[in-house]
Amino acid sequence: MPENRVSANLSQADQQAVLAAIQTIREKLPFLIDLTPEERRNLPKLGDKSQAFVAQAMTIATQNTDILPRGFDVAEFQKDVDLLTALQPLMAALTQLQELVEDTYLEVGSEAYAAALAVYSYAKASGKGAALDKLLEGMAQRFAKKTSKVKTPGAGK
Repeated sequence: MPENRVSANLSQADQQAVLAAIQTIREKLPFLIDLTPEERRNLPKLGDKSQAFVAQAMTIATQNTDILPRGFDVAEFQKDVDLLTALQPLMAALTQLQELVEDTYLEVGSEAYAAALAVYSYAKASGKGAALDKLLEGMAQRFAKKTSKVKTPGAGK
C-alpha cells in the first residue's frame, strides 16, 4: 500500500462543530454577496497597486469634498474602504484554510482510491470464485470503455 500521509478521523460531533462555526462566520458577515460569473468579469479588479490608489483617493475625497459632486457619498466610500481593510486578514486566513482542506481532501481521496485499486487487484488475482464475481463485475465498470454509437448515413429515414 502506498504512503499514507493522512491518518485521521473526523467525528460527527467535530464535523457538526466545524459546520456550526462556519454558520457563525456567515451570521457575523450578513453582508456577504454571491456574484454571477458575468458580474465577476465586469467588475474592476482591486490589486496591490489599486489598493494604494484607493487609499490616495480616500485621502483626496476626505480632504477636498468641495471638488466632488453633491451626489458623491464620502461616508459610503469610507465604509467601503474600512470594510475592505477589515476583510483582508479574513481573506488571507480563509484562503489558507481552504487550501489546507482542499489539499487534505485531495490527498485522502488519492489514498483511498489507491487502496481501492490495490484491493481490486488482489481480489481479481485471488480467484476466490463466485463469492467475489458479482462485486468484481461491479468494480470493473469503473474501467469499462464507453463506446459511442456511430450513426450510419441514411439510417432513421
